Amino acid sequence: MLIHPWDAATDDAEWQQWLAAHDFGQFAVNGLDGEPPFVQPAHFVYDPAPGAHGEVLLHLARPNPLWHALEAAPQVTLSVVDDYTFVPGPWHAAPGDPSEYGTPTSFYAAVQLLGTAHILDDPQVKADLLRRQVAHFQPDGGTARVAPGQEPFGRMLAGIRGVRIDVTQVRAKFKYGGNKPEEVRHRVTGLLAGRAAPGDAAARAHQLRQLSAD
Repeated sequence: MLIHPWDAATDDAEWQQWLAAHDFGQFAVNGLDGEPPFVQPAHFVYDPAPGAHGEVLLHLARPNPLWHALEAAPQVTLSVVDDYTFVPGPWHAAPGDPSEYGTPTSFYAAVQLLGTAHILDDPQVKADLLRRQVAHFQPDGGTARVAPGQEPFGRMLAGIRGVRIDVTQVRAKFKYGGNKPEEVRHRVTGLLAGRAAPGDAAARAHQLRQLSAD
């Protein structure tokens, strides 16, 4: 992912705060013997505490075809993208230029977590992983405790495998026209508010935050 200086996160807190509100991404694993990579959509839990850049926990069905590839090459990427919208060319025209000279572009936020994946098969370890996921996604409870050998979920543990990713590198990008003149950026925030299409409000909030920081 190309990250220009004006698109980069200002610090770790910026991308960590954004990622805390996003827990669904694309889990990418290298393919075997020149095959294309596996890309698996998945819910995940990110814990920023362990190691230099934290860890990711997720689980997938045992029949998933990516396991052999993951065992052969455990270096993986978890990609999360959101708050995206399309910016028409005329919106981005430079001050004094005809509107048709403006270049259309995409606004988006993206965080990529790179690291080493470890496959978890021990029933107790998988049960602990699932409890952490349920506590995150369903904090109000309502689901029976997961424990090996106990109903209703104990017998289902054999049908999944857990994954823990030790994150070694983070790539974060907030692409919201940071390289444009302030006049153009303010123009775009107003036009986003007026259009109010899906994604516009979130993109506008990012742009206003960047303007305020500048």
